[in-house]
Amino acid sequence: MSDSAEKKYVLILGAGLMQRPSIEAVRELGYRSLVVDANPAAVCVPFADRFEQVDLKDRDSLASLALSLGSSLAAVFTAGTDFSASVSYVAEKCSLKSHPFQAALNASDKTLMRSCFEKASVPSPAFVKVARADLATYLKKGLEAMTFPKVVKPVDNMGARGCRLIRSPDEFLHSVEDAVSYSRTGKAILEDYMDGPEFSIDALLYDGTLTITGFADRHIFYSPYFIEMGHTMPSSFDEEKKKELVATFARGIASLGLTHGACKADIKYTASGPMVGEIAARLSGGYMSGWTYPYASGLNLTKEAVKLALGERPDQLEEARQPLELGQALPFKVYSIPCTATSAERAWISIPGRVKEVLALEKAETEPFVRNVMPRAAGGDRVDFPRNNVEKCGNVIAVSKCRELAVQAAENAVSSIVLRLEANSRETDAFLAGTEQFCEKGFPPDAFVLDDEGKETVLSFASKLGSIRKDSPCSKIGDAGFLKVAENIRDWNHRSLLATLELFDRLCPEHPELDALKFFEAAIRGGLQGLIYMRDSC
Repeated sequence: MSDSAEKKYVLILGAGLMQRPSIEAVRELGYRSLVVDANPAAVCVPFADRFEQVDLKDRDSLASLALSLGSSLAAVFTAGTDFSASVSYVAEKCSLKSHPFQAALNASDKTLMRSCFEKASVPSPAFVKVARADLATYLKKGLEAMTFPKVVKPVDNMGARGCRLIRSPDEFLHSVEDAVSYSRTGKAILEDYMDGPEFSIDALLYDGTLTITGFADRHIFYSPYFIEMGHTMPSSFDEEKKKELVATFARGIASLGLTHGACKADIKYTASGPMVGEIAARLSGGYMSGWTYPYASGLNLTKEAVKLALGERPDQLEEARQPLELGQALPFKVYSIPCTATSAERAWISIPGRVKEVLALEKAETEPFVRNVMPRAAGGDRVDFPRNNVEKCGNVIAVSKCRELAVQAAENAVSSIVLRLEANSRETDAFLAGTEQFCEKGFPPDAFVLDDEGKETVLSFASKLGSIRKDSPCSKIGDAGFLKVAENIRDWNHRSLLATLELFDRLCPEHPELDALKFFEAAIRGGLQGLIYMRDSC
């Protein structure tokens, strides 16, 4: 690093939380951060050495800002945003290190991406591009020949916004219109559904070498949407199959033309083998590159990626990496960095309504092995059952040498957090009544998904009980059959039904006489939130 490094800027695109590790890395390397975002109130704005309000889609304005810095600009960088193509555009204008702009475009637009994969025989779903103007044609004749299920996605967005499973022709129009509404270019892709376990892979690419810097199991739920309720790193998947996935990732990277910087894959292992969902020209979001991988490996991945953007050697990465033999000819020499601990990230979610208060965040933070508790929803915020990954209410990260302890700690922390909703809400009432949209059959699901026998056990017990006496503890009233069910089912926030009743007793020791059947119906549908809402709305 030169003596003048601290006088130079690294231009960071985005001022959201995902850029916090980038700002820290730039400062640790002796440079200054120039952070740009369309939102001057974004969470990381106060930590920038300099902030400029610029729309990240406006590549020419970004380039003008960068060129105005002259030799004071040392690099351009982003992580966990949609704007890797903007990074490459600016870097090319300023003769700085990055992936080629066209390659970054290939990795940003899903239509271009799939075309590159198809040309290079990289396995990925069959697809067609759909624009709003195409819908009338599809509705008149295209649907008759279409097989389902299909997946629709906006061509240029992330966080699973506008992404869902189309299970029948009846869901087609609404689903595609929604996906197109999330696209900056008004386009979506319609592709075959890939069935199989899903993984996230991060890597750094330079000088013909590809170093795998994170391989995580993704935990996806709540069809017809694809909600990531967490990830666990390292993956526990079969080692030989993981090598197949890495090899497919490498071939996909080459097909896009990426050469210098970060690469990230969402990839599945299907009955036919590996199949690529997407490859991005950036580090992953979702806390993986900036939090869970550094915790699990000991390597500051963001710092090494910034070094690449600066044209420097990622020396700590080179010291830690080991050759990865994949048993086939590939376009790059492949390395990996082993994890020495397990990171488990888990999200918590809410039923629809408005938050009155968030309880027990401090308790979650004191859970053994927990490193981070990061709430997204606070008092006064409107919340909904998530249809994409930005509508979750918060995240917990736990770390341990023992995989089971890390997972247990993250889930225990999530289960202790309670979003108490405001009473007498039309949205909450509709959810608890089981109201659903015509194109979302079965969504949102019940908090406790019971088979017919389990549901009959709980509701039969409630019917016989009749009522729950005023101020009496609800967790002490079960018979043996009920308790067997209540101890062994979990809701979306990892609480058993028995733990839900125990928490209700702790939070609501005073309550009116309650209709037992309505009480347990609210528990099955809305979990602890449903019970507290029922009590508060009496």
